[in-house]
Order: sequence, then C-alpha cells, then structure tokens
Amino acid sequence: MSQLFFGYFAGMIAITSILVVALRNPVYSALSLLVMFFHVAGLFITLHAEFLAAVQIIVYAGAILVLYLFVVMILNVTQDDRYHSQWRIAGVVCIPLFIESILLLSGGAGALNTGSSSLQSEPHEAITANNTLAIGKTLFSTYLFPFEVASLVLLVAMIGAIVIAKRDIGERDA
Repeated sequence: MSQLFFGYFAGMIAITSILVVALRNPVYSALSLLVMFFHVAGLFITLHAEFLAAVQIIVYAGAILVLYLFVVMILNVTQDDRYHSQWRIAGVVCIPLFIESILLLSGGAGALNTGSSSLQSEPHEAITANNTLAIGKTLFSTYLFPFEVASLVLLVAMIGAIVIAKRDIGERDA
C-alpha cells in the first residue's frame, strides 16, 4: 500500500514539476509549483515526518510561493511567446525517469540485491524518535550558517526584483 502512495506522490511531483517549466503563463506555473509542494508534503507524511510536512507547507507553499507570485506581479510578467515549446525536450528527459520509476516500483526486478537487511530490521526505532527535536538541533547547530546564508540570498533576490521592477516602471512613465 505504501508503494501505491509513493507512486502517486512521485508521479504527481514529476508531472507538476514538468508543468512548472513547460507552462508559458507564470501564474499557472506558480500554481503547478503549489501542487508540487503539497505532494512533497504528502511524501513526508508517508515517511512519518509530520513536522517536515508542516514546514514544507508553511515555508514553501506559504512563504516562498507567495514571494514568487509577488515578484511575478511586480515585474508584470505576461505570457512569453519568444521561446519554443518545451514539451519535446521534457518528453525526452522524462522517458528514462519514467522507466526508472517503473523499475523501482516493481520491486527492483533486475536490480542487484545488496543485502541491506540492517535497514529493514529496526523500522520502528526511527519512527518513535522525536524527529522535530533532532531536526531543530541539527538545523540550529550544524547548519546554522547555511540556513542564515539562504535567508540572506532570498532577501537580496527579493530586493533586487523590486529594484528592477521600479526601474522599469520609472522608464515607462518618463
């Protein structure tokens, strides 16, 4: 049953990720990104990482996607007809990925068995641990500097988009 849920979530993530890149309307691309974020949260729930699923929805679907939409609205990006259709390229890229996912979902038929039974022997140990505490300790001790750098990069990107948009608006009025 868990493979069925994984197949659904992985398939929808792959399809909506392709739509994010392939759709020409930026608002439709952002909506496809929203659907993809919710399906990634569903994958976290199947892994018993409810905290990560909630963070995925709050941070990515809530904050980051709203930031993308603000940038799209500020820059007044309309449908872009300059580029050719990406469907053929997406199909060429997705065919090997689709074949690989079918092989993985079929139980790895034809794959070598490495004999990693130690991963399957204690599945309840990872579930019963307090994953929120472990994530918090790791994030704010080991990965504190990259976390702060990522927040600064997002802030600079947002300020840069606003400056570019304001410059374009000033040139149109003059």
